[in-house]
Amino acid sequence: MKKVAIIGTQGVPAQYGGFESLVENIIGDNCSADIAYTVFCSSLDKDNRLKTYKGCRLKYVPLHANGVQSIPYDMLSMLRALRGYDTLLILGTSGCLLLPFLKILTRAKIVVNIDGLEHRREKWGKVARWVLRHSEQMAVRYADVIIADNKGISDYVTETYGKSSEVIAYGGDNAVRQVSEERQEEVLRHYQVERDNYAVTVCRIEPENNTHIVLEAFRHTGRPLVYVGNWDHSAYGRSLKKEYCHAANIRMVDSVYDLDVLYALRSNAHCYIHGHSAGGTNPSLVEAMSIGCRVLAYDVVYNRETTYGKALYFKDAESLIALLDTDWGDYSELREIALQHYTWATIAKQYEQLY
Repeated sequence: MKKVAIIGTQGVPAQYGGFESLVENIIGDNCSADIAYTVFCSSLDKDNRLKTYKGCRLKYVPLHANGVQSIPYDMLSMLRALRGYDTLLILGTSGCLLLPFLKILTRAKIVVNIDGLEHRREKWGKVARWVLRHSEQMAVRYADVIIADNKGISDYVTETYGKSSEVIAYGGDNAVRQVSEERQEEVLRHYQVERDNYAVTVCRIEPENNTHIVLEAFRHTGRPLVYVGNWDHSAYGRSLKKEYCHAANIRMVDSVYDLDVLYALRSNAHCYIHGHSAGGTNPSLVEAMSIGCRVLAYDVVYNRETTYGKALYFKDAESLIALLDTDWGDYSELREIALQHYTWATIAKQYEQLY
């Protein structure tokens, strides 16, 4: 049996977050019988501290998993995983300044998913960006295997560091639900929208997700928009909420964790708006593709790679407004792409082959 420690997430059960969704879906039913996972979790971010979950052991670290504390959080998790594991699966590079020492202290193989160029995200200050950039360098230099979740990220690793990486995306089929017509109608009534007559977005409210662009476009068009996110988590989100909350056509909805509600909102929308400009294969995008949504995505290489060029793409509020009037034609290819490339059973097996 292969013993694998997963480091770098808030923990499970998952809420929002790509890495949390990844862990949630490679364990449990998608996990082979010969893989034994231990997931390191934040005791400060989890109210209910389970000892086991979906057959995995959970261990807790007394720091927050996000923000500046993510750096010592990841490092402390690594130190607590020095013994007893065959593989350390490190999600993100926050604590990877420790990797040169970790290679000396552990016999475990080290696999690092470098995420989406974290040091480029606008939410970080100069010092944090410096740390994250050098952490990325240490990750690529000292890991036994680097995982890129998108060909665009893999190309970046090759061009920047001259190293190869394994491309493993995210799954999206977890978002596909069996929800009764009555329940779906109830959700639509609750959010005061009509089937196929509104757009929907689900994401963290951060500058690199271009929330301001999406809100500005819809304020000008007057089309109904349901925007689900953590509005009160940051100054950016709070300022947008204050500015746009009075727009009659925009529903600014706080984070929703009920997967049936999210399915009803996405599956009945006229289109899904994906504003992410950072990262690789964003889980929210492949989930929308798996459900069968029409997709309007921010025009960056990662989103074009994920959708194989089959979505529609915008760069600013003006181009988004223009695309809303586009004749879609046949957009079923997006769902076929998701079924072929973005299922969790496939993703879980790809990780296990690396171990």
